[in-house]
Amino acid sequence: MQRPLDIGWLRIFEAVGRLGSLTRAANELGLTQPAVTYQIKRVEDQLGVSLLHRSQGGSRLTDAGEILFEAVKTSVESIDKAARDTRRTTQDHAVRIFTDFGFAAFWLMPRVTDFRRLHPEAEVHIIASQGLDDAMARETDAAMLFGAADNFPDTARLLIPERVVPVCTPGFLERYGPFDDPAKFARAPLLHLEVAGKSRWLTWESWLADHGIDRKPAQGDLGLNTYGFVIQAALAEQGVALGWRGLVDHHLEQGSLVAVGREVARADRGYWVVPGASVSNTTTTLLDWLINET
Repeated sequence: MQRPLDIGWLRIFEAVGRLGSLTRAANELGLTQPAVTYQIKRVEDQLGVSLLHRSQGGSRLTDAGEILFEAVKTSVESIDKAARDTRRTTQDHAVRIFTDFGFAAFWLMPRVTDFRRLHPEAEVHIIASQGLDDAMARETDAAMLFGAADNFPDTARLLIPERVVPVCTPGFLERYGPFDDPAKFARAPLLHLEVAGKSRWLTWESWLADHGIDRKPAQGDLGLNTYGFVIQAALAEQGVALGWRGLVDHHLEQGSLVAVGREVARADRGYWVVPGASVSNTTTTLLDWLINET
């Protein structure tokens, strides 16, 4: 993420007014509280008025402080936007994409490698997180996120519809299979993708419930917090994983993993391309190329 442009006391006062605390403003800006207090005092001395009501519970803006804060807040937002736009004009060949770890490793990185062979001047940065980070997504040129259509703005384009099939190694299938009846999955070790909050992805619990089977994670199962770990555990014959088509296709083609159950498709869900607020020519070229690749 780009460091904000240094605009001195303006940013300090904006942070204090927005957060209502000298200490919280100092923590956000990476400064000491005395340094923040000193800057606010300097501005008060120049204006000849108090800008803050200070108390143990925080720092509340005075009437004069409110007037100045509204002007400073608008100015800081305009300066930050101008700085982002300026950086984009000077870095038109740089593209920053935000996505999750599994999609980055299994789908995006191999294709970015192919794209850069065709466009060696392009500089692509992949920023991954297992959770949805709205602030991070806004700071990048595009995001590739999993979810339903109504989770995203109208500018989003569907990249890969959700298609999920249980997968395991041939050796694991030989020991625990065949899985010709969905109920047999309930008796096998299962590999779970664990995420904070409500999962956007299909889970074993919901997959089994669709087949009339009520099963929670049980002894012998394994929970992992990134999809790459889930697939590594499946390759290590630790259990059966839910395999998202597009992410596990390479392993299925190689035969290191095999599909062992019915494929489930949810047409309203999948990976979506969400362009940023300002899209450069290189970003547009990359996104169009990736969509055509699917």
